[in-house]
Amino acid sequence: MKHFLPALLIGSLAAVSAHAAEDKNFNYHVDNFADIEVLRYEVPEFNQLSLQQKKMLYYLSQAAQAGRDIIWDQNGRYNLQIRALLEALYTSYKGDRQNAEFKAFEKYLKQVWFGNGIHHHYSNDKFTPGFSQAWFDAQVKQLPADSLPLEKGQTVNQMLEVLDPVIFDPTVMAKKVNQDGTQDVIATSANNLYGDGVTQAEVEAYYNMLKDPNDPTPISYGLNSRVVKENGKIVEQHYHLNGLYGPAIAKIIYWLDMAKSVAENDAQRAYITKLIDYYITGDLKLFDEYSILWAEDTASDVDFVNGFIESYGDPLGMTGSWEAYVNFKNRKASHRTETISSNAQWFEDHAPVDPKFRKPVVKGVSAKVITAAMLAGDAFPSTAIGINLPNANWIRAAHGSKSVTLENITEAYDMASHGNGFNEEFVIDAPTAKLMEDYLYITDMLHTDLHECLGHASGQLMPGVDPDALKENGSTLEEARADLFALYYLADPKLLELGIIDNPDAYKAEYYKYMLNGLMTQLNRIEPGKDVEEAHMRNRQLIAAWVLDHGKKDKVVELVKKNGKTFVKINDYPKMRELIGQLLAEIQRIKSEGDYEAGNKLVQKYAVKVDPKLHKEVLDRYAKLNIPPYRGFVNPVYTPIYGPDGEITDITLDYTEGYADQMLRLSREFSTLGY
Repeated sequence: MKHFLPALLIGSLAAVSAHAAEDKNFNYHVDNFADIEVLRYEVPEFNQLSLQQKKMLYYLSQAAQAGRDIIWDQNGRYNLQIRALLEALYTSYKGDRQNAEFKAFEKYLKQVWFGNGIHHHYSNDKFTPGFSQAWFDAQVKQLPADSLPLEKGQTVNQMLEVLDPVIFDPTVMAKKVNQDGTQDVIATSANNLYGDGVTQAEVEAYYNMLKDPNDPTPISYGLNSRVVKENGKIVEQHYHLNGLYGPAIAKIIYWLDMAKSVAENDAQRAYITKLIDYYITGDLKLFDEYSILWAEDTASDVDFVNGFIESYGDPLGMTGSWEAYVNFKNRKASHRTETISSNAQWFEDHAPVDPKFRKPVVKGVSAKVITAAMLAGDAFPSTAIGINLPNANWIRAAHGSKSVTLENITEAYDMASHGNGFNEEFVIDAPTAKLMEDYLYITDMLHTDLHECLGHASGQLMPGVDPDALKENGSTLEEARADLFALYYLADPKLLELGIIDNPDAYKAEYYKYMLNGLMTQLNRIEPGKDVEEAHMRNRQLIAAWVLDHGKKDKVVELVKKNGKTFVKINDYPKMRELIGQLLAEIQRIKSEGDYEAGNKLVQKYAVKVDPKLHKEVLDRYAKLNIPPYRGFVNPVYTPIYGPDGEITDITLDYTEGYADQMLRLSREFSTLGY
C-alpha cells in the first residue's frame, strides 16, 4: 500500500532536512507541460556506499527498468503500439517544430509518457489531443514503413483505422479505471487486465468459486493474471516467464540474478532467489513465501520492491500493477520511524476502535526512512512518498510488515515548492501560516510514517471475512483507515513522550493542511464537472467532508468567507481529533467485518461528488499561482565503470538527462514486449 503526496503544495517551508538545506545548487526542475511538472531527485550519500552496494543498486535499477513495458500494456492494450508510433513521429518529424500542431503533439506525447499510456495517471480519463487527426494521419503516412510499429501483415492505413479512434474518439476507451459501483466496473474500464466480453459478475463468481473462506493463509487471488473468456469460460492468463509478459520477465530475472550475486547477506539472497522462482512459475504461494522472507529481513541496507504489487489499477482491487522501487536506508532519519515501530503495540492497544478489531499481538512491524535510487513501472514518473508491504492481511498479522518513507522524494517536492504563493492564497491567517512553516514538514513526515508503519499494519479481519469484500471501494477505505490512524496519533502526547516532536500544538499544522486539502485544494486536480475518482483523493475528501459534516453543530470546522474568498477555519482542534477517532472506529469496523454496504454509503456520500461553485473558485485561485497540480520525476542515470579485467570498479550517477531524452532512451533500451 502506498501513501501518495497530497495535492497541497506548501511554499516556503522552514523545516527542511539538513541535506536539502545545505545543497543550494541542485536543480530540481526539469520540465512543465499540461497540468504536470517534472522534477529530478537527488540520491544523497550514494558515494559513501560500498562498491558491492553500488553494484546491487545498479543491477536492481536495471531490473526495475526492464519491466517498463509491462505497466504500459496493463494500462491499455494499444499503449505500446501508440507509444512506438508517437515516438517514431516525434524523432523523425522534419517540419517546423514550433508549428502549433506539432507543439500540441509534443504536449500529448509528454502526457502519454507520464501516464504510462493514453490515460491520466490520477483521474484515469483519456487524454485529449490538441492536434487534428488529419494532421496526425498525414505525418504518419510520410514516415518510412520500417519505422512504424505495424502488426504482422498490417498496412499503415489499417493501423490508423485501429488507433485513430483510440486516440481521438472521446467515447472509445474513455476511462482507464471506473469505480462507479452502479455500473459494471470491468466492462466500463479501459485497462488491459480483463479480456473482451468479460463481466464483473463473471469475475466475482469465478474467484468466489476458488476462494476458501476458512483458509487462514489465502493466496492473493488474481494478483498476477489477466482474466479472459475462452470458449465461453472464464480463465486466467498468468504473468510468468513462460506466460504473459515472458520476454520482460526474462530480463527482470537476469538482473535480479546479478543482484543476488552481490547480496548483502544470506537472508537477502534467499528472498531474491524466491522472487526469481515466483517469476519463473507465477505460483502465488511462492510470492507469499518471498513476501514473508522480505518482510523479515530488517538487516539489509539496500532494499527493493519489484513485481505485481498494488491493485489500484484494477477496478475490483485484485490484479497488481507492475512496479519497482530501489532504495537504501537513511540511517540517521530512520531513528524516528524505528522509535514509532518499536512502540507499535502501544499504539494498537490504545486505538479508538472496538477491541475485538485490534490485533492482540502486533508482530514484526519494521519501519525505516529510505533514499530512493530508482523508480519504475507504476511508481514512475509519479511516485508515492511512503510504502507499506506486504499487502496480504495474514502475512502482516503473522510475520509483520515493512514501512518506508521516501525522504529524498519528499525533499524534492518540498524544495521545488518554495515561494510558490500557496500560503498567501489559501491559508486563513498569519498565525496558521506560521505554524505550518514551523511544523508542517515534520508533521507531514510523521503522518506518512504513522500511516505506513502503523495505520496499514493495524487492525484485523474477523474470521471468514473476504479481504476483497469491499470491492471497488477497498482501496479508498483502506487509505482512509491508515490516514485516520495517523491523524489521530499525531495529536497524542505519546509522540512528545517519545521525543519525536517538541511542541504539543505541532499536530495542528497537519490537521489544517489535511482539511484544507480534502475540502478544497485537491480540487485543482479535477476538471470542471468531473467527480473525484482516484482512491487517495477520495479518501482525503471522505475524511474532511465527514469531519466538516459531523462537527457542524459545534462548528468544529467551518468553511468561511474572507474578502470574497472561501477559507477553512478550524475552531476546535481537540474536538476534531475526537471526530477523527469516531470515523476511524467506523471504518475499522467496516474493514474488519467486510461491510460493503456501509462502506459504499460512506464513499458515495462524502468522497465522490464535488461542489461546482467551490470547485470553480479553487481553480480560479490556483490559476493565478501557476502551480502544476501533478508532479513526477526523471531518474538519475547509473553508469558502470569497468577496469582492465572487465570487472566493475565503480558506478557513477548523472542527473542531467532531460525528460524527453530519458523517455526515448528507455524505449530504446527496455522495449521488451515488441515494437
